[in-house]
Amino acid sequence: MSPKPPTTSHQSSTTGQPSHRSATDEPPSPPSATAGSPSPQSSTTEPSAIDRTRPAVSIGLVIAICLVAANLRTSLTGVGTLLPEIERGSGLTSSWGGLLSTLPLLTFAATSPLVARASHRFGTARLLVAALGALALGTVVRSIPSVICLFTGTVILSAAIAFGNVLLPALIRRSVPAHRIHGVSALYVTVMGVTAAVSSGISAPLSHTLPGSWHTALAWGIAFTVAAFLAWLPRTRGDRPQAATGVTRSAVPWRSRLAWQVSIFMGLQSLAFYTAVAWLPSILIHRGTTSTAAGWMLFYYQVIALAASSLLPLFTRGRLDQRWTAAGASVVVAGGFVVLVSAPALSVLACTLLGAGGGVCLVLALTFQSERAGSAGEAAALAGMAQSIGYLVAAAGPLLLGILHTTTSSWTLPLVVLIALSVAMAGAGYGAGRNRRVR
Repeated sequence: MSPKPPTTSHQSSTTGQPSHRSATDEPPSPPSATAGSPSPQSSTTEPSAIDRTRPAVSIGLVIAICLVAANLRTSLTGVGTLLPEIERGSGLTSSWGGLLSTLPLLTFAATSPLVARASHRFGTARLLVAALGALALGTVVRSIPSVICLFTGTVILSAAIAFGNVLLPALIRRSVPAHRIHGVSALYVTVMGVTAAVSSGISAPLSHTLPGSWHTALAWGIAFTVAAFLAWLPRTRGDRPQAATGVTRSAVPWRSRLAWQVSIFMGLQSLAFYTAVAWLPSILIHRGTTSTAAGWMLFYYQVIALAASSLLPLFTRGRLDQRWTAAGASVVVAGGFVVLVSAPALSVLACTLLGAGGGVCLVLALTFQSERAGSAGEAAALAGMAQSIGYLVAAAGPLLLGILHTTTSSWTLPLVVLIALSVAMAGAGYGAGRNRRVR
């Protein structure tokens, strides 16, 4: 939705790699899968030895990680709730509103490839602190009563979030013992989802109660930013630029059909999420719902998605073939959009279906990027392809819906397009869910 995928929580728990890996290196395959293999990603250091060289997880470190996670979606998900007020107050059309919702995704796509090089040059913790400072600056600039500042601030804070998306998993791998990585990663993903949902729910009420209306409501998340900045500033002491690892990277699998299916599934599920975050409140308001109620419906949608993504591993543990799970979840998403078109009064049912199907699709999209690769190097190449294509596909969603709504003065055609794209996602998910590896 979207930010850097938290696949690290599933992969890093088995890694035995030294802590000097680059910010964008994928964790290695489990030792049992790579024993005796001459893969350049392998390490001669045993996981137990790595655990002894890493410090124990402190409460302070966990809090610092969670504070960063709280910043990765909060400033983005509240925009959808406030978008009708932003359009009225600034004179933006629906098309420009769609562009405002699309800018973060385009910025993610453009900025994410730059993070690894910057991390090597300046140091991971130092770069994270700088990104948090930029996030605070972008949040303030976005809240200034000016259309130019609205878009400029959005670009600044989105670039900062892109850095945080990439750096946080790397910092967890470096600072947390291997047997604790899964738990810490799961915790930060949960915090990220909860704060995003809360932002969707309270942004509209804040705009009605705080001075400055939606301008002030856009900036409420800066409290998390300042707290995270202060928590990480002391941790920059002794942080040194990371040297290049010299690991040979696998080629990007542009000619692989399976890789394209993984990438398209990633893109379409991200498109569905970011489109819902951007336009669901506007759709509900257009059908007669108050802005506050629409904000809480968006909150409910994200809570359901969070619950679905948390429960999925309990039902799919040990199963590598996920064809019908991916296709079925995509059909559930399509069903949610069908309800919005045919029975607007059943918005709770629509949000339940969208959240349940979307949460499952999110987990699967992130998991496929590692499970469908034959080695850590191939996983990094596949993830890079899936992320670059995914962000670009997702970026088209809010903008396309805004243009269609402006052209037709109705939400029917945009929702029909989303239904068709969700069916296409089912096809891509069925292909990506096969228990095969990219070659």
